[in-house]
Amino acid sequence: MGLRRSCGRTGSCFDNAAAESFWALLKEEIGTRTWPDRATARAEVFSFIETFYNHRRLRKHKAFGYLTPAETRQRHQHALAA
Repeated sequence: MGLRRSCGRTGSCFDNAAAESFWALLKEEIGTRTWPDRATARAEVFSFIETFYNHRRLRKHKAFGYLTPAETRQRHQHALAA
């Protein structure tokens, strides 16, 4: 399938920087509290991702034009269609 696996060191945050950044932001925004049940926890995490992370959070880099991930995806899809 043309895939290459990562060959980085175990525990190196630089090998998985995007995921590490996401988890850090999630912990910062939602915290590490406990919920009454799994369904409530899933609903709050889903809400965070869909209302803030994808639609209001700006990608703070010039290469992304300081857009949200949803806006970046929409521009990319528009460019592909053109």
